[in-house]
Amino acid sequence: MTNKNEIQFRKAESSDILIIWEIIQQSIERRRKDGSTQWQNGYPNLQTIESDVSKGFGHVLTVNDDVSVYVALIFNDEPAYSSIDGAWLTTGEFVVVHRVAVSENFAGQGLAKKLFNYVEEFTKSQNVLSIKVDTNYDNLAMLKILESKGYTYCGEVYLVGGERKAFEKVLI
Repeated sequence: MTNKNEIQFRKAESSDILIIWEIIQQSIERRRKDGSTQWQNGYPNLQTIESDVSKGFGHVLTVNDDVSVYVALIFNDEPAYSSIDGAWLTTGEFVVVHRVAVSENFAGQGLAKKLFNYVEEFTKSQNVLSIKVDTNYDNLAMLKILESKGYTYCGEVYLVGGERKAFEKVLI
């Protein structure tokens, strides 16, 4: 990427839903081609994205105003996280990172790592203590990102899609 690209992080708007859904579908296919079981059971679906956006959870990273990355950020609410096989680092307020998806048009440009920088700054700006995130055991790309960004492995959580590796990063 060159410095000419203007990157912005913002809340997703209803006008973004169709492009977000396209990006999610690309990510579902990418996971399938990688041999992963994650996102192969009809989740996330269009209704998930519509709900994210209507509730204010959906956020996007744009490059020159083109939606390039999608993420859902949810404050203090992931029922599956209340019972972890392991232990979280903190018990205070947190932001949950769900549904990270990068557009095929922007794949391989390091935007998922950049997204986590923006998510961390956003979380700190809300005076929230930490970020919690889970991913599939076979999502090697996300596991690498979490390791590189300093997230600590805390144990396993159980979501509808099955067992997930859970991570946390303390920010303040």
